[in-house]
Amino acid sequence: MHGVLMRAMEKKEPVLLIYLDAKNQITQRKVHPFELKGRTLKAYCTLRRQTRLFNLDNILSVFPDKLSMRKSG
Repeated sequence: MHGVLMRAMEKKEPVLLIYLDAKNQITQRKVHPFELKGRTLKAYCTLRRQTRLFNLDNILSVFPDKLSMRKSG
């Protein structure tokens, strides 16, 4: 997981997260990560349209946003 997030930050590319939110609901988020500190990811969330903090323990899966990668490449 750390590798995918670090590459996304280096390349300034979004990723898709499968995330367990505060209400214990599983959600999919498209985020633009820009800081990884301890057990927290700071990223711009396109769903909420604001910068959010994500607890790494609640990230169930993370993978590159292939659609965004195709548009930029």
